[in-house]
Amino acid sequence: MIVGTEWLVEAADCDAAKLRDESLLRQLVDRVIADLGLKVIDSIWHNFPDAGGITGMAMLAESHLTCHTYPEHGTATFNLYCCRSRPEWDWESNLKPLLDARSVSITRIERGEIKIEGPRSERSILGFRPGGGRE
Repeated sequence: MIVGTEWLVEAADCDAAKLRDESLLRQLVDRVIADLGLKVIDSIWHNFPDAGGITGMAMLAESHLTCHTYPEHGTATFNLYCCRSRPEWDWESNLKPLLDARSVSITRIERGEIKIEGPRSERSILGFRPGGGRE
């Protein structure tokens, strides 16, 4: 049973000034949301002082989209989690020109794929038995 899809995205060797530009990053997040037909419940953004980066989060009806930038490392990371099926968004062709990223890495994870055999009362998680004690 798949309960959602998560995309972990890293853009490397980006323009540091663009990673400090909240307006640009908000436009990028808004584009992802519009292109995928997502619905925003709330959003919050934080600019770190001095030459620090930006963290942004859009809480979505479908889950969330986050953005974290590290200008000192030329890196931006994004996490999109959707509990409903969505088409692939072309992160690479969007992030490379927008952030002047040299490379973009995308990891797609189907959530809910872990299968645990046996009745619920017999399952162990991380080596612990139900009711306490290690296996």
